[in-house]
Amino acid sequence: MLTLSPTYVQGQGTRVGFYSRTCSQAESIVSSTVKSHFSSDPSIAPGLLRMHFHDCFVQGCDGSILIDGASTEKTAGPNILLRGYDVITDAKTQIEAVCPDVVSCADILALAARDSVVVTNGPSWAVPTGRKDGRVSLVSDTSNLPAFTDSVDVQKKKFADKGLNPQDLVTLVGGHTIGTSACQFFRYRLYNFTTTGGADPSIDPSFLPQLQTLCPDNGDGTRRVGLDTGSQNKFDVNFFTNLRNGRGVLESDQKLWNDASTSVHVQRLSGPIRGLLGLRFDVEFGRSMVKMSNVGVKIGAQGEIRKVCSAIN
Repeated sequence: MLTLSPTYVQGQGTRVGFYSRTCSQAESIVSSTVKSHFSSDPSIAPGLLRMHFHDCFVQGCDGSILIDGASTEKTAGPNILLRGYDVITDAKTQIEAVCPDVVSCADILALAARDSVVVTNGPSWAVPTGRKDGRVSLVSDTSNLPAFTDSVDVQKKKFADKGLNPQDLVTLVGGHTIGTSACQFFRYRLYNFTTTGGADPSIDPSFLPQLQTLCPDNGDGTRRVGLDTGSQNKFDVNFFTNLRNGRGVLESDQKLWNDASTSVHVQRLSGPIRGLLGLRFDVEFGRSMVKMSNVGVKIGAQGEIRKVCSAIN
């Protein structure tokens, strides 16, 4: 397991070790909580990673995804299947018992996302903390969340709006190296995708029957399928190798290989190829996660420290 240097992790209003004096146990509590839940339910790891991603893309990384209620972010279509709320609640309860009113839910989520990667044999990185919790959570603000049908240009625009470049886009989508998707989100690629009734031509012909068996036409749309075929429970570069081989499950993922502006990053993150210098996916993922985790951070009077993560004080 690689632990990344903290030299690049400072952000506006956040810093590594923010709670070192006020709640030194905070990070270890989050880590042990994630490990405990993961031991009984490994699917919690990709759930926490995705939740942090969805939080940061709406109102910034402020824990607004955690708030309960009608018309909150949690009720938006892309967020309905998010998992891991119980992990955050568990960690918050334990932290409040030793450090009341000190650690934000937004920071707990950022730490849990890192720890969810660690438990799947991925890298560790120093997480800057010091975020305040937001007081606004509206379903109407979720329209900018990346979608599984987005073109590469749309994906790049959504990430650029958050200060993230194309390499960050490809690197962060690489988080799909762990986790699954429901058939309903990609089955349309397998049947009658073309005007002649064929499947999406970007799918490897030898991979197509496997997907069709898992997700038959008019079958159970909620059935889960690994996003990284052959390695869905391990954090590794196999996801990018699959994209190069036409084995991306989501249309938006596969498009990253089929577009020249992003394929170069897929190549480099999967290892040296065609004369290009390879990038360390574990290193780059930590860097991009830190960059994303500082999007729209609230400090001071911009936010609060929630007593309960699911409700504004």
